[in-house]
Amino acid sequence: MRSTNSTKIAFVCVQNAGRSQMAFAFEERERTRRNATHITLLTGGTNPAVHVHETVAQVMAEVGLDIADRDPREVTPDDLAEYDYVITMGCAANDVCPFGWGGESRDWALDDPHGKLPEEVREIRDEIERRVGELFDELA
Repeated sequence: MRSTNSTKIAFVCVQNAGRSQMAFAFEERERTRRNATHITLLTGGTNPAVHVHETVAQVMAEVGLDIADRDPREVTPDDLAEYDYVITMGCAANDVCPFGWGGESRDWALDDPHGKLPEEVREIRDEIERRVGELFDELA
């Protein structure tokens, strides 16, 4: 159920160790920059990894965002029942991430950064940053 006073956005991936962690970090930064205190954020995975992928943490540090100490967490459809937007990172095509949670489901169809070279992970990072900015522009 959508709230009239706040907007809830969740970023979901399988492992919650790459794309969704990057999106969450950019969203936190953008929320602060725009003083968008009405936005609630969540990130999680359907089968979380033990830690954030090392290369992901490295390329995020390059843009001033430290996510190395974040722990991937599990998220269930029940956790997301009242979220306005559930954004998956590309796992929906594999029928791993169930759609139909709470509000509007979107799939950003991004490549998985796990095992990729830093140059490739930077491209994914930059695309996520761009999409987060566009999402905030849309919600403004």
